[in-house]
Amino acid sequence: MDILVCIKRIPDISGQITLNESGTNIDDSSLGHTTSAHEECAVELAIQTAAATGGTVTVLTLGPAEAVEQLRAAVGVGANDGILIEADNPEAFGPEDIASIIGDVIRDRAEEGQNFDLVLLGNDAADTGDFQVPIRLAYDLEYPVLTGIQTLSATGGSGGSGAIEAHGIGPAGTEAFSLELPAVIAVQEGGIDPRYPSITGRMKAKKARIAEYVAPEPGAGNPRIGLELPPEKASAVTILGEGRDAAGALVDILEEIGVIRS
Repeated sequence: MDILVCIKRIPDISGQITLNESGTNIDDSSLGHTTSAHEECAVELAIQTAAATGGTVTVLTLGPAEAVEQLRAAVGVGANDGILIEADNPEAFGPEDIASIIGDVIRDRAEEGQNFDLVLLGNDAADTGDFQVPIRLAYDLEYPVLTGIQTLSATGGSGGSGAIEAHGIGPAGTEAFSLELPAVIAVQEGGIDPRYPSITGRMKAKKARIAEYVAPEPGAGNPRIGLELPPEKASAVTILGEGRDAAGALVDILEEIGVIRS
């Protein structure tokens, strides 16, 4: 089974988050970059599924030239090659544009003889939370689509003749699906642990083939008006007392929260 995994270069926002001047994106001028947890799980699912079926894994991203770093990171853990759709201003592309461009690349590869049986994406963008590209891509390709999937296994062959079984968490608990290929699946973290690159994997990644495309001008554009930062959670500290004088107040608190009974 040949699998395409679409990933996104995002700011490493483990610390304080600030927005750019327009308020439409995260200010990443002083931040490193990484791949979201959803997409790391998608890469891992692709690697395991391809290994079980004798297939391949290709990773794709739309972004600046520096996004090749994220592609090589995926190759370092087991992907075979990468595709960079280079765009100097990736924030100008909305979900509709991105889905259309990915669809065009998939069709171009099919004309060249490479057919992807399965396309995996992260369930949503970790920096903007758009939730749109997987569904828009499925409509563009006229493929069936599943979202919120955490695990999957292959049944059957390639070239659209096989099927997959997928599981995710829904409102009523675990949900199971059987889907004929080709298909698009949006992966949510939590069902699988991504692997870390080995030394051999890192060396392989440096030499991996990265095909490059130039992104066309945005069509629909980015409809995002602005992002909002959630209000900071207020914190407070209550001093119960000092030394033995605090003992009585501490006992009262423990009784209040049910740790001890009087």
